[in-house]
Amino acid sequence: MFYYCQIFLRSLLIFNSLSNAIFLKNRNEIIVMNEAALYLPSIADGEDKSSSFKNRLRKNYRHIRKWAKRTITDCFRIYDREIRHYPLAIDFYAGRFCVHYFSRTREAPEPSAELKEEVEQVLGSLFCVTPELIYWRTRVRRQKMEQYEKKESSKEYFIGHEYGVKFKINLRDYLDTGLFLDHRETRQIVAAACPGKRVLNLFAYTCAFSVHAARAGATFTKSVDMSNTYTAWGADNFELNALPLKKNPIIREDCLKFLNQESRTGTKYDIIIIDPPTISRSKKMLEMFDIQIDYVELLSKAIKLLCKKGIIFFSTNSRTFIFDKSLFSTCSIIDISTKTLPLDFHDPKIHRCWKIIPLSP
Repeated sequence: MFYYCQIFLRSLLIFNSLSNAIFLKNRNEIIVMNEAALYLPSIADGEDKSSSFKNRLRKNYRHIRKWAKRTITDCFRIYDREIRHYPLAIDFYAGRFCVHYFSRTREAPEPSAELKEEVEQVLGSLFCVTPELIYWRTRVRRQKMEQYEKKESSKEYFIGHEYGVKFKINLRDYLDTGLFLDHRETRQIVAAACPGKRVLNLFAYTCAFSVHAARAGATFTKSVDMSNTYTAWGADNFELNALPLKKNPIIREDCLKFLNQESRTGTKYDIIIIDPPTISRSKKMLEMFDIQIDYVELLSKAIKLLCKKGIIFFSTNSRTFIFDKSLFSTCSIIDISTKTLPLDFHDPKIHRCWKIIPLSP
């Protein structure tokens, strides 16, 4: 029975991808992506006395699925390192699964064959998915200068939904997928402040914050990132949501350099979003970016671009970052981290976020 269930689901995914396809031009390539309706399969209630892991996944998914249907979302976490013997985070992306394995040692960074087999069997049993729809990631503690590398070049993209907004997702080629799920509520908070506003998004990645802002009614957004890949990806995300790039330009540039250039033009913004990497080194950068060292310069330059009553939303996923608020005595700085933690993430330190408002003279 399970074998036929697998065949049916795989056929359904292929059919949806073809019958509901849209085509995006990206660097002289044609990318076919599934634009089918929200994909949130129902799974049976019950209990498996032989597997606490399976029971936890079933319980988590059934709980969050109710919220996901209401909010038009099919990208979320269904397991977050809740059982010691399963050091995993499992993210659901529109019928596909991204399994993050958190290695406890650099000497043994990969999950055991037994663990992979069990996880794939449990996901297959609950969701009728084949292993080819389960994508593994290994997370190890990196050295300071170590950079993440591209994994493959499959160019396998599909569409996921977040609060009704469409995003292009890739689970095969990169360590990150194109959408940071832990910032889902942060994007909602920022979007709520954006109607009628001019928005600048620094370290924009695939422009998820900007797309949400534009969908919420921002009159203008500008997104800045160093990567050719991610700026092109961001353009696709705007196109997916029928948002014109004329009102939402994307700039490929070093963000600190961009801030220097923009300050000379006199351009001002109502909202500035800053979600930088902890450490970054690029061929286009003259020096390495380190959030702990560079945040003062970064925020100081951004503040100069704010309109009166403007707001900066600043976040970091660095667990060691220390924010010296005394260096910004002319600003109101509010820690909003707890408000930005999604219900499907259990680590309160997954990121930290502040709302920075310059005080009127």
